[in-house]
Amino acid sequence: MGRVEGKVALVTGGASGIGKATVQMLVREGAQVVITDMNESEGKALEEIAGTIFLWHNVTDETLWKSVISETITTFGKLDILVNCAGVTGMTAPQNPENTTLETWRQVMSVNMEGVFLGCKYAIPVMKEHGGGSIVNVSSYAGIIGTPFATAYGASKAGVQQFSKSIALYCAQQGYKIRCNSILPGAILTPLWEPFLSGEEREERMNQVVKDIPLKVWGEPDDVAYAILYLASDESKFVTGAEIVIDGGQSAV
Repeated sequence: MGRVEGKVALVTGGASGIGKATVQMLVREGAQVVITDMNESEGKALEEIAGTIFLWHNVTDETLWKSVISETITTFGKLDILVNCAGVTGMTAPQNPENTTLETWRQVMSVNMEGVFLGCKYAIPVMKEHGGGSIVNVSSYAGIIGTPFATAYGASKAGVQQFSKSIALYCAQQGYKIRCNSILPGAILTPLWEPFLSGEEREERMNQVVKDIPLKVWGEPDDVAYAILYLASDESKFVTGAEIVIDGGQSAV
């Protein structure tokens, strides 16, 4: 029997990177999964996995959130697990305090913070109707360190951690049997890193990142997906309001 056998999960940003690894792991462990993303081609390709459906989804759109939750219930009858994995770095534009534009700031906050807020807002009512559930919000180690050249990103991810604690306490106090935790990945080799790594100096840039990681290796999407699987499963029934850092020791330095 799988670790999440019989559960229904919704994974935003599920078409690539950490989200994709999470989808594949949850399915392997017995869950049925709704995959949402704006990358329709890669998302549709994942529908070949039995027990999954793909829905195009902009997480900043409140109307689409209502539709996605409704489609999840119509298709699978319940929602046990929400993984808010969709996110952007916003690093295609300057993000230091002096040069970040209000447009860039708002874009990053809209996806990384408002997307998580909307997901929790609309998942909680259906979870409590069906006996509870688990919400896993993907933050970043950037939320617990200073990020002088990624100010919007770091601030948004710190917000996700604080919001997750508030959701955890609210649901516990209301007796909803809904747990909420956050995951803080470090340097995980996913498409989000491509803007920093692409070009002739790719290998040098990759090595430069590794120098700052005590374990001296890049993380892989599965490293994060295993932690998400734990928090999604009943193995973590006494865990809520927690943060799990997966960064090769970088935040401990």
